[in-house]
Amino acid sequence: MEGNDHGSDQFQPDIVGDDLLIQITPQLRILVAIEAIDGRKGIDSLAQLCREKLDADPFSGCLFIFRCRSAKSIRILAYDGQGFWLGTKRLSKGRFRWWPTGRDASNTLRAHQAQLLLAAGNPETEAAPVWRQVSL
Repeated sequence: MEGNDHGSDQFQPDIVGDDLLIQITPQLRILVAIEAIDGRKGIDSLAQLCREKLDADPFSGCLFIFRCRSAKSIRILAYDGQGFWLGTKRLSKGRFRWWPTGRDASNTLRAHQAQLLLAAGNPETEAAPVWRQVSL
């Protein structure tokens, strides 16, 4: 029998993304909102911001990155064809120092730039971020 084995004799289709998180690929369109947001916003509020402020379709498969006002955390919104993913990264020390500025509502990043941003680095630099050793 195909599908997931969750103790049922009924057919259950495999769930896309069952073991995966959001993948940042070179083909992915990534938009960073320039204006900071209230960090308590959820999926529906962020999807509305995508439509109204960023002039983008939240169902497009695009990855949207928002910074909270304190600059200590960012929110990531993505739609995978079945539903929305909402992720948060909160820094244990410091703040996200780099953030785009300008008159536009958003800035487009490439995949490697988004990965630098998620590591609290500067996406405009070509150097890798300095990593802090994690104590065990």
